[in-house]
Parts: sequence; C-alpha cells; structure tokens
Amino acid sequence: MRCMGLSVLTGAVLMSALTGVARAQTMRTAAPADDHNFYAQVLADAAFGNASSQSYGAEIGMTVSPGIQVFIEGGRVNNAASDSFFNAAQVIAGGLGQTQSAVGFSAKEPVGFGDAGVRYLVPMNGSLQPYVMAGFGIARVKQDARFTVNGTDVTGNLAQYNVVLGSDLSGSFTRPLLTLGAGVSVPVWQRLAVDLHYRYGRIFAPDQGINVSRAGVGIGVRF
Repeated sequence: MRCMGLSVLTGAVLMSALTGVARAQTMRTAAPADDHNFYAQVLADAAFGNASSQSYGAEIGMTVSPGIQVFIEGGRVNNAASDSFFNAAQVIAGGLGQTQSAVGFSAKEPVGFGDAGVRYLVPMNGSLQPYVMAGFGIARVKQDARFTVNGTDVTGNLAQYNVVLGSDLSGSFTRPLLTLGAGVSVPVWQRLAVDLHYRYGRIFAPDQGINVSRAGVGIGVRF
C-alpha cells in the first residue's frame, strides 16, 4: 500500500505542476501545428514501486489529430519483485538455514513489456509541450530466485537439500499491463527533444498485482 501511495502521490505532484504551468500562461490556445507528425525516442528511467531498480526502452508515436497522438512503447524493468515473491524466497532460505550455514538468497522479477495507447497534448503557448497518456499492453515477468550456501549458488541443485521450487518462485508468466502517465516535451535543438516524464504501470499478476513506477528522461527526434 505504501508503494502504491507513493506512485499516486508522485503522479499527483507532477499533474499539479503541469496544471500550474498551464494556468500561468496569459493565453491558452490549441497546440501549435507543425510539420512534425511522428516522433521516436529512447527512455532511461529510475523504476520504483515494489522494488527499486532501473528501466530502459523505446517509444514511437504519431499525431492523428490536433492535440492527439498514438504511441507504442517497449522496454525492460530490471527488477519489480512483489512482496509475495520476496517473502516466498525468504521462506525457502529460512528452511535451508535450519540445516546449512551461511545461507543467502536474492529475489528478482525482471519485466519485459510492451504497450500502446494515446497521448493528449495539453494546449498551451510556448515551446514546452505537456501531455498526459494512457496505454494498455502485456508484461512478461521472469521469476528469478537464487539461493547460496557458503557463497556457492545452489539454486540448480536444491534437490540435494530436499527442496523443490514451486511455480511461485520459478519460470515466467505473461499478464496484462495498464500504463498511465504524464510528462513534458522540451525542444532542445532543431528536431531533437527531451521528454521528462512519470509513468505508472500495473501488471495484473495472478497472486499479487505488481506496481511499477518509472520516472526519467527520454531523448528523441520529431520528423
């Protein structure tokens, strides 16, 4: 709950800031028309929610009507391990610790994702272009739990300790993904632009939903 609250609060702060910038304008007009109907960018983000890690990806989009764009994005989050996944790995490590010394473990859930959706360009004067967005897609989650005894990785040999990992700690699964976000595009040179953004993702995992927030920067071109 605390992680979800942080995600909602971060999104609310960003939306409030964008609204404040828009209201500070003396005039409000429709987004200015230009000859840049397409854009492409690479993304580098800090990822947080259930776990803190890094995320990277790419996005392309096109303008379909004044102020409306459609987009497709794909990327990877290095770790989005849920509480239930971490706790399950901790139980296994605790069991090993009853018969073995110096037991350690790691519990990571790297995520590959892809989604598509719509961006609404907030009307305002000036070169800055705020936007809000929503998308839907899929996420592929790998359940990567590793266990060590005396510094040696024994994950592949747990049977010798009478331990078998269940489907909650091994394998992969694919589930729907909802993405919501906001940001501002800043032109820096000719067709080059910087995108400052926050994006919240909800992976509808079978046992416990996985929250992934991404905040960072995109570098792209308009053409």
